[in-house]
Amino acid sequence: MRVTVLGSGDAFGSGGRLHSAYLVDAPGATFLVDCGPSVLQAMKRLGRDPEELDFVLLSHLHGDHFAGVPFLFMQYRYDAPRSRPFAVYGPPGIERRVRMLFSALYDKPSHDPMPFPLRFEELHAEREHTIGPVHVLPFRVPHAPELTAFGYRITVAGRTILYSGDSSWTDDFVSRSRGVDLFICECSTYETRVAIHISYPEIAARAAELSCRRLLLSHLGRELLDRLGELKLECAQDGMTLDL
Repeated sequence: MRVTVLGSGDAFGSGGRLHSAYLVDAPGATFLVDCGPSVLQAMKRLGRDPEELDFVLLSHLHGDHFAGVPFLFMQYRYDAPRSRPFAVYGPPGIERRVRMLFSALYDKPSHDPMPFPLRFEELHAEREHTIGPVHVLPFRVPHAPELTAFGYRITVAGRTILYSGDSSWTDDFVSRSRGVDLFICECSTYETRVAIHISYPEIAARAAELSCRRLLLSHLGRELLDRLGELKLECAQDGMTLDL
């Protein structure tokens, strides 16, 4: 299994980094974990064809994590017409929010029939879901209280990814990291402490308790990027690939 970091930046595009999106290539499935609005630029810079995608898995419904979906729809409608099915998975309310956003961005195309079978499916915390060869276990993480935010434990081809989505620190990550090949964990700040994100000192103090084989910090904000040379934990870069 290969994971490509399409976007490792925060909501503000700190350091010129692209928004959250992670491309997973596995036997029998190619999919995105989160889909920020810069997803098409990210894929095309790397020479990747968006047609390869089978589905998108969204952690929560903040724009820097899901606003790329309508641009995929436009790609599949006009630039490279698609005929095979496509699916969008995520927390409750996902279809309504994606369709609202599509309508706001491209009114007429959003109301025309899609030229390919499109399916939305809501996931539920602690209920494992099977998508072809991919096994997905959503779990709630503490983020913005007005919406449902998921982290995911994703298993395919004998490899497991833990993804925090956007979250403040929770000890739940310690137990869920057991046996995980890669933990992609958000880390948005350094000095600043906010209730909805993780600061570097917080995760650095607990990193030794994580039993994942590899920890990768992402969703990086300006305070971290200003200190990259000082940080001991591995930080994501746009375009990097990780073979598991």
